[in-house]
Amino acid sequence: MTTNGSGTLVPMTEAPPEHGRLLRRWGAFVARRARWVLAFWIVFIVLGFGLAGGAFGGPSLFDRLHSGEIVVPGENADGRAVLREAGASGFSTYTLTVEGVDITDPAVATAAVNAVKTLVGIEHVESAVNPFVVEGGITSPLAASMLGEGGAGSGAFATTVRYGDDVTKEEEQGAQKEVDKVFDQLVSTLEPERSDRGGIRALVDRVVAQVKTDGQTGEGIALPISFLVMIVVFGGFLAAGFPVLGAIASIAGALASLLAFSYWMDLDASVVNVITVLGLGLCIDYGLLVVSRFREELDPDITSPRTTRQRPALARDQIVGACERTLDRAGRTVIFSAVTVAIALAGLAVLDVEFIRAVAAAGVSVVIVALGVAISLIPALCVLGARRIRGKRTESSGDHGVFSRLAAFVQRFPWAIIVVVTALLVTVALPSLSLRLTSSGAELLPKDTPERVFFDNARAVFPRLGGADVAIVTKASPEELAAYAVRAADIPGVRSVDPPVSAKDGVSILGLRTGDGGLGDASRGVVEHLRTDRTPFQSWTVGQASSVWDFQRAIAERAPWAILLVVVATFVLLFLMTGSLVIPVKAILMNIVSLGAALGFIVWVFQEGHLEGLLGFTSTGGIEATMPLLILAFGFGLSMDYEVFLLARIVELHEQGHPTDRAVSLGLQRSGRIITSAALLMIIVFSGFAAGKLLMMKQMGLGLVVAVLIDATLVRMLLVPATMTVLGRLNWWAPAPLRRFHDKWGITE
Repeated sequence: MTTNGSGTLVPMTEAPPEHGRLLRRWGAFVARRARWVLAFWIVFIVLGFGLAGGAFGGPSLFDRLHSGEIVVPGENADGRAVLREAGASGFSTYTLTVEGVDITDPAVATAAVNAVKTLVGIEHVESAVNPFVVEGGITSPLAASMLGEGGAGSGAFATTVRYGDDVTKEEEQGAQKEVDKVFDQLVSTLEPERSDRGGIRALVDRVVAQVKTDGQTGEGIALPISFLVMIVVFGGFLAAGFPVLGAIASIAGALASLLAFSYWMDLDASVVNVITVLGLGLCIDYGLLVVSRFREELDPDITSPRTTRQRPALARDQIVGACERTLDRAGRTVIFSAVTVAIALAGLAVLDVEFIRAVAAAGVSVVIVALGVAISLIPALCVLGARRIRGKRTESSGDHGVFSRLAAFVQRFPWAIIVVVTALLVTVALPSLSLRLTSSGAELLPKDTPERVFFDNARAVFPRLGGADVAIVTKASPEELAAYAVRAADIPGVRSVDPPVSAKDGVSILGLRTGDGGLGDASRGVVEHLRTDRTPFQSWTVGQASSVWDFQRAIAERAPWAILLVVVATFVLLFLMTGSLVIPVKAILMNIVSLGAALGFIVWVFQEGHLEGLLGFTSTGGIEATMPLLILAFGFGLSMDYEVFLLARIVELHEQGHPTDRAVSLGLQRSGRIITSAALLMIIVFSGFAAGKLLMMKQMGLGLVVAVLIDATLVRMLLVPATMTVLGRLNWWAPAPLRRFHDKWGITE
């Protein structure tokens, strides 16, 4: 951009020769080989979806996903490993519960015993048990726990089968078909008032399936609505379709990259939707910016958005030149934005949590795909459709409009705006101080899901069947364990102690009952006690509360380094762009306040249970442990995305000689439309995923909706211009040595 004699900004038809040579050459390459670029991305899309779906003979991505407790290095993970080696993990079990039968009737006992005899004869079934199976004249502790307490009718019992430790998932699924036939026969014989069946494997499979369904639902909502919004923004179908096609390419790349990562690390099922929503949002965001700038560059001499005069036909060189300038300008902003998002995700890789590292690694790869789409596929589509997407007006918003009037209002009352907006954000952020992390299992699913129904009912009717709230795993002698069990009953929060259960290789489990489901204050207190007041023998404390304890410890140890990496890298990047030390500090502080508000809102909704009916969820009394990290990391990256959009304009205008207030007003006017449109599209994308049924995706989707909404309105439109107005010339302050450094090495638009 440059200025005319009256001081009004007009587009430059050409950039200075020394400016953006690499990006201009790349733009020329894409423009002259647009069909080849398009062909490459079509092949990429087909291969991406084909590989992820298992269409080429290999396993599909969803076959390689798992779901369960958060895995972090620590005592809980070590104890779980000991249980698996001893064949007592409980993962490969399948249970039938029946209620409303007369357990004193000999016919019931006979049918139950016969069912067990049939079950143990099925290939890959290692054992089967129910309360009626007696060995050596006694009933096993496991069988004794399978009598119901307060079920429907006159009695209730459960029958559980365990598959072998070396059984593959496919073999287990085949065996389960035969097990279901036996269960069907038992139910038919007993005619109970109620029967349910399920297991951890079935729960995991349902969560994975729900992830896939929610992803399809989110994409099904986000893509069509985004397309309709962009039709309004661009005034035509073809231009609106380019970012959507780019988003589809991003989804294909996301799924293919996740499949590759699944061979390197274990991937939780929820990673798929987390990464897909990121790629989808970024591609639509960047596509909007690139297509908008390309249309503007097609007619750089037209400054009025309402010009309708007849324009000459487009020449080939004119189209190529528009592509060059688009990548030189919008492409530069996209690259800068992608780097900021990648920095935020890279900070997650510092944390010693496999799930978080998987999100970080896959997220960076998806950012690269989104960047590749934005600087190759989208420009190629623009070149091929240049003559058709050339509207009757450019994307220029002029120097005067709603955003310049908003800036003028803010600049009249900057201190009032700062005080009111900051007070509002701090108030909304206050609930985050009571943040409580949790790690749900069946609670992730809607209450009417069969697998959720099974676990909820089993927990109520068979409280001892699902395992203790807190468990001590040990290889101590029976005498040592029996002596300690007496002491364990006196631990604050422990209501009762289960009889010790022996497994293979001398491993024993001592269960402690707190009555809060394993994640309440009592269970957390018991874990804290056991971690500080150790047993007199080697042991491992396991359970959901133990898992959350290890997660919080792992985050506390590495979080300062992750924050330092993100803050320092972002600070350096913004300094290289602005040449100021004040603007980066201000930007980071405002992002912290806005993200705190987003996190506070999520705590208010999901932890405190507000809006349950409207959003269709049941509060678990906490936030899924990984969600705050992801919301903060993704929200920080996206916030800096909009910061870049706005600052790039303001810095450019200031360097052209405009005073700070004028640069802010014009910058807000010229970037406000893009920021608002991009934010609206992001909100649509995240809302699509928040509409899913999986609890953690609701938390993630709504958290990012609120983060983007706050950032694009209260922060970018009010707080940024208000603070820049108050600071005036101080906005651009930097020591002389750093100013000289920026003059030589700074990144300019």
